[in-house]
Amino acid sequence: MAQTNKLKVFNDPIYGFIGTPNELIFKLIAHPYFQRLRRISQMGMSYLVYPGAHHTRFHHALGSMHLMTKAIQTLRWKKIDITEEEETGLLCAILLHDIGHGPFSHALEGFVVEGWHHERISLEFMTALNKEFGGQLDIAISIFKGDYPKPFLNQLVASQLDMDRLDYLKRDSFYSGVTEGNINSERLISMLNVVDGNLVVEEKGIYAVEKFLMARRFMYWQVYLHKTSLCAEQMLIRIMDRTRELQRAGENLSGNRTLLFFLEGIEATSFLPDTLDRFAQLDDVDIIAGVKTWQHHEDPVLSRLCNMLLNRKLLNVKIKNKPIPLERIEERLSQTQKEWGLTLEEASHFVFMGEISNRAYSGNHQAIRILKKNGKVTDVLKESDQLSLKALSKTVTKFYACYPKEVV
Repeated sequence: MAQTNKLKVFNDPIYGFIGTPNELIFKLIAHPYFQRLRRISQMGMSYLVYPGAHHTRFHHALGSMHLMTKAIQTLRWKKIDITEEEETGLLCAILLHDIGHGPFSHALEGFVVEGWHHERISLEFMTALNKEFGGQLDIAISIFKGDYPKPFLNQLVASQLDMDRLDYLKRDSFYSGVTEGNINSERLISMLNVVDGNLVVEEKGIYAVEKFLMARRFMYWQVYLHKTSLCAEQMLIRIMDRTRELQRAGENLSGNRTLLFFLEGIEATSFLPDTLDRFAQLDDVDIIAGVKTWQHHEDPVLSRLCNMLLNRKLLNVKIKNKPIPLERIEERLSQTQKEWGLTLEEASHFVFMGEISNRAYSGNHQAIRILKKNGKVTDVLKESDQLSLKALSKTVTKFYACYPKEVV
């Protein structure tokens, strides 16, 4: 594989120096589509809980690519056939796997382009880049879509033990300061192997897998689904919903031209090449600038929501193991409506409920396979001696309610 200038490296606080393995990777990183990821928050609004969590999708993409290079080296050392073309495909696929994320990542998932998740937009970006680079991303796209004839290549990019998860758990743990998520990614990668075309973990790495799954559970409940960041993201969603309502009602809103374009609502059928270029111009900066502008809007709902979010005067949040009685929500709606002089519809932007769920491991989807010393391959749940690990395969659902502190 052709080497680029040794100075073309990134200094990463997690792994140290990350190089650009070839000219194509360097050009992809330098492309405006990818550079936009510097302005897309990795953890949404989590910085309102963990002040250090200001890292971006750019960090994560580079880190995932670095881990992929380690995985490729490990598998080749174990005599697993990976051609140079497949290596480039793997590195491009993992580098671009999150390129379709919108502002604040998962916080506004499906809002900017209604009904579309970031994976689908990532594929649109990869397809456009493939045309620009003369078909050099054909293998990367096949791997990303999961239909490349070597299953283990697809699993390195998207499975329950892929390079994406190995990086974001370790990275998010580092930047948030939540040490429970700090996994041993090097140990896990060193234990990878391939049997019958599928990715496996050698038996002596089972404890590292157990630690990985436990860390994933801790990070979801302690960080990703933390009640305060959950509330902040729900408030951001309601800000965007309100601006879309006002714009569709004929209100003249100030803001970035690109943001206003997407506030009008883009459906899947109207996602054209020109729309992709517009999407590539949208990032966290546009949203924050909009919120700062709209805090002075004459609409009481929009201005109040923006002020609350900017100044971290968030709604109160209650999380329960059982559904919250509807009459309690209706009571708080009525109180908010009366205290703030709002209509019932307006008050519903400040009083609402929902549910969150998490399952750290699914035995039915891309199960983590353990290669025993006798050559037999089994599921990690059958080999684990931890009762808690079996509990991780069950979906846990919790219920939340948000409402203003001062009116209840």
